[in-house]
Amino acid sequence: MGLISYLKTQFILQLLISFVFVVSGLIINFIQLCTCVLWPFNRQLYRRINCRLAYSLWSQLVMLLEWWSCTDCTLYTDKATLDKLGKEHVIIILNHNFEIDFLCGWTMCERFGVLGSSKVLAKHELLKVPLIGWTWYFLEIVFCKRKWEEDRNTVFSGLERLRDYPEFMWFLLYCEGTRFTEKKHQISMQVAESKGLPKLKYHLLPRTKGFTTTLQCLKGTVSAVYDVTLNFKDKKNPTLLGIINGEQYKADMSLRRFPVEEIPEDEQECSTWLHTLYQEKDALQEQYIKEGIFPGSSFKPSRRPWTLLNFLFWATLLLSPLINFAYGVAVSGSPLLIIGFVLFIIIASIAVRRLIGVTEVKKTGSSYGNQEAKKEN
Repeated sequence: MGLISYLKTQFILQLLISFVFVVSGLIINFIQLCTCVLWPFNRQLYRRINCRLAYSLWSQLVMLLEWWSCTDCTLYTDKATLDKLGKEHVIIILNHNFEIDFLCGWTMCERFGVLGSSKVLAKHELLKVPLIGWTWYFLEIVFCKRKWEEDRNTVFSGLERLRDYPEFMWFLLYCEGTRFTEKKHQISMQVAESKGLPKLKYHLLPRTKGFTTTLQCLKGTVSAVYDVTLNFKDKKNPTLLGIINGEQYKADMSLRRFPVEEIPEDEQECSTWLHTLYQEKDALQEQYIKEGIFPGSSFKPSRRPWTLLNFLFWATLLLSPLINFAYGVAVSGSPLLIIGFVLFIIIASIAVRRLIGVTEVKKTGSSYGNQEAKKEN
């Protein structure tokens, strides 16, 4: 292990990075709150400002992937699709198998200039998570409880509100509804068998209601659906904790573009189209596992310096007073100050670990195994 790799694993450095993210996030949330006064008078200005504020926070996580762990991201697609990336409103369907799949998606958003305006259909529990949920609230992210009777009005109104969004928008959907585990896969395939649907090896059965509703509400705004299938070289199963420790991964993403006009408008036919898409995604994963590569031409969109420069800005702004304060506490000789500072570090460490826990597969709370058999797409 080289010196730089060793330093990346040190707790104190990771704590400083986490401090910058958390404190800058709270500052950004406060500024977002202040921008609410613009909403009644100039909604589009409010949105443009919040896109950039969100970028300033989320790009710090992208920085960890691109500059801290130096993870490679390769796209497999055609040149015509590549030329359209970042130049249109789209819905993105991404498989939900890895702890950092959202981070790989954000990296592509960043490289094509749409990170701040990216959207997602998120579970309602995330609204209570500091920084993540709060930032998404100001970004008009659509939250749902996964109970259609309760979600119907909220989802429809939230999606309708996005129809005139001023920035190019990538709306990310995890159609499987929850992250893949072997237990959930077994339950899902039992449901597939009971409904007479083809079984999948590498995905859960897609829940079609979210997709058909999103497509219906945003039709006329989005021009295409991007199907993205993600996997990692050498059968790696990366984690956010691994990224923080500086571990390097190689991500491969197969991207296919489907114009909205080619997708059936009828809800049942649209659901069938989505099930067929997931069979194709399964075949792509099968090929990748056998050959270690996705079909199509490969492209490596270059990483941009803005994520690193943004983090350095916040680090310069926030770490200098922290270090001065820590030095003052150390030389003060006051047991009360020292104990208080140590308690602050412990609390900060626990808070950061809780944020990381939100992404962990084994800790993602889900009622999938108990309720999926009762749900209908």
